[in-house]
Amino acid sequence: MSAVNRRPKLRIVAPAVSDEEAAALVAALERFMRDTAPPPAPEPPARRSPWARASLLEATGHAPDERVAWDRGGR
Repeated sequence: MSAVNRRPKLRIVAPAVSDEEAAALVAALERFMRDTAPPPAPEPPARRSPWARASLLEATGHAPDERVAWDRGGR
């Protein structure tokens, strides 16, 4: 699974701000966003139990032997 960069690109639009002030503000905002970001979600288990797989397939209207994109080869 590849990581996706979902951070917004920050840009200061203020004519009276020096380059150094703008860089300091952007660095502070980036640090704030990094420090307050939620923790990454845990990885799902590599394999579901046969009972869990059967219940998920039944609940979503799929046949027991049908291959589905979200199953990740859980047989």
